[in-house]
Amino acid sequence: MNTSHESSHDAAAAIRVVTYNIKHGRGMDSTIDLERTATTLELLDADLIALQEVDDQASRSGSVDQATWLAERLGMHAAYGAFMDFQGGRYGLAILSRREIQSHEAWRLPNGNEPRVALAARILTDSGEAITAIVVHFDWVKDDGYRFEQARETIRRIEALQSPWIVFGDFNDVPGSRTMNAFKQIGRDAVKPEDSAATFPADQPTIEIDYIITGPPSAWMPASAMVIPESRTSDHRPVMTELLLIRN
Repeated sequence: MNTSHESSHDAAAAIRVVTYNIKHGRGMDSTIDLERTATTLELLDADLIALQEVDDQASRSGSVDQATWLAERLGMHAAYGAFMDFQGGRYGLAILSRREIQSHEAWRLPNGNEPRVALAARILTDSGEAITAIVVHFDWVKDDGYRFEQARETIRRIEALQSPWIVFGDFNDVPGSRTMNAFKQIGRDAVKPEDSAATFPADQPTIEIDYIITGPPSAWMPASAMVIPESRTSDHRPVMTELLLIRN
């Protein structure tokens, strides 16, 4: 991938996309440092970022509205989706966008070991086309029953969309699982190199659980993704790709 924000295609039509589970700013050294998180994201220079494990005024992370803080620090717009009330605030996920977010909603998903939502945001690209960006963070336990039901509900909502879409985040499942196979039925994964596809744990990653998927397949050029070799900022590594809409 070309990381200079240029492309062999029309650069204005390219969308640089990142997903990152930030663990409420807590790094592998157990230090909460949201500025370190911001610096990591700033270096990636993305247009659209899906964040998981984001606190909103929870005491464990200093009672900070992390999505708003990161958006202001990076010069972006933010939308937040709360899973649940937590430590005097809320816990959930967020989308950061270089372009203004026209609207957003939290899709309530079936409960697992914790409540879950998918956060869907409608955004206009530089070329004026509307897309829907959906950030997810599915259930994490080995038994995939809750996770698969959350995936099925997300897919049901995606299939009702009229716009091209991106679903990205921490799917908590591996390639070939029934969760990931369900998404492959409706979209296209931004494929990572086989020798560097693992995203967790960040210091010595052994499993691939973070993905960027686009659909419908006819709306997007095939894309490859890269796992960013950042090993300290969180317990996950970021995933980045550049996407190109196919103009009809």
